[in-house]
Amino acid sequence: MRSFRDAKAMARSLREELSARSIHIPHALALELVAKQFGLADWNTLSARVDPAPGGEPPGIAIRPAIPVIRSFDEAKAREFYCDFLGLAVDWDYRAHPSAPLYMQLSRGDLLIHLTEHHGDASPGATCFVRMSGIREFHAELRAKQYRYNRPGLEQMDWGLEVTVSDPFGNRIRFCEQNAHGV
Repeated sequence: MRSFRDAKAMARSLREELSARSIHIPHALALELVAKQFGLADWNTLSARVDPAPGGEPPGIAIRPAIPVIRSFDEAKAREFYCDFLGLAVDWDYRAHPSAPLYMQLSRGDLLIHLTEHHGDASPGATCFVRMSGIREFHAELRAKQYRYNRPGLEQMDWGLEVTVSDPFGNRIRFCEQNAHGV
């Protein structure tokens, strides 16, 4: 049984189930609907309960994990790599007008990534470090897809197991399941 702490996963499941029935809703609407299911006014109210400020911070301050902003140059290639290969979902995308550069948010589990086509937002060649568990299963999932441009290995590092992938734009993502001595 899921609790309000699983709200984002519940919203994602709702979108997937509706999509399977040819009903497509934005992620933001799914979040609002989940909040209503818990009897709350809106997602902001539920989010405040899901993400309480960590201990030791002064009241009103809550620092959350950073969201990497990654440069991309081609929407189709970005979706193929991040959605089809890595299994991330598009939460939202934005263009100021039809010919404007794309900015979008992708997620899988607790991982959030912003992809941008805007010049100056980010530089190609960045590296993101993603902590995770279940890396052997994740590695097997990626290898089973037989993605022609990326066949990542599973590397034992001093701090844990890593799977490193490179996107079509020169950026790297290092997924790591840390051991007891990990970072």
